[in-house]
Amino acid sequence: MRVNSEFVFVAPPRRSVDSQVRASLGTWPQRPPGSVASPKQPGTWLRGRPDPEPVLQPFLKYPGAARMRTLPDGLWLHFGNDPAEPYCDILCIEACCSLTNLLDKRSRFAPSTSSLLAVCPLPWLLAPAQKGETLPRWRQIPLIQAEPTRHLSLPVRDIRVLYGLKKSHYNGFAAHAMPHPHEYFCPMDALTDVRGAENPAMRALIERASATSSFMVL
Repeated sequence: MRVNSEFVFVAPPRRSVDSQVRASLGTWPQRPPGSVASPKQPGTWLRGRPDPEPVLQPFLKYPGAARMRTLPDGLWLHFGNDPAEPYCDILCIEACCSLTNLLDKRSRFAPSTSSLLAVCPLPWLLAPAQKGETLPRWRQIPLIQAEPTRHLSLPVRDIRVLYGLKKSHYNGFAAHAMPHPHEYFCPMDALTDVRGAENPAMRALIERASATSSFMVL
């Protein structure tokens, strides 16, 4: 039997969960949703990953490691104000579609005696933070005093990681596991939601994922 191809419906390819998460995170603001200004973090927040524009994006590495890099699904960087004491704080977001993937990603951010570096490529520094803007990112980073000519490599002072898990994995982890102090967890649906940045529960979670949560009064 011949089939008239004119009437054959071909379903569009399904996007992977990672792709859905990155597409959603690409709509989040430069300051992590729910994050508030505080004396512990008085500098500038910028979204490093994902960037909807085709530009080299920031990544994480250990000193001297030329090839081994960590590329989180989502990466926000808080830059300090003092050029004499340069540093950044980071919020990473990782989508974990399996428990094996979760264990692998948790190991990358486990406490270590080695220094973690955040590297901001030169093209990223010279590009504007938002489409339609002209102000380059480096002018929004107080610790950069003049137009850069090379990448910016900063020691990471503080790290917080938010893991997105499938519902069954999330329920099991919440019931039976204990997170490390720098770890936070949410259902994957909260990350794939195109309006996730407006979710009050997500905003409250990210507000708690900050250095200020360790102090009674600041």
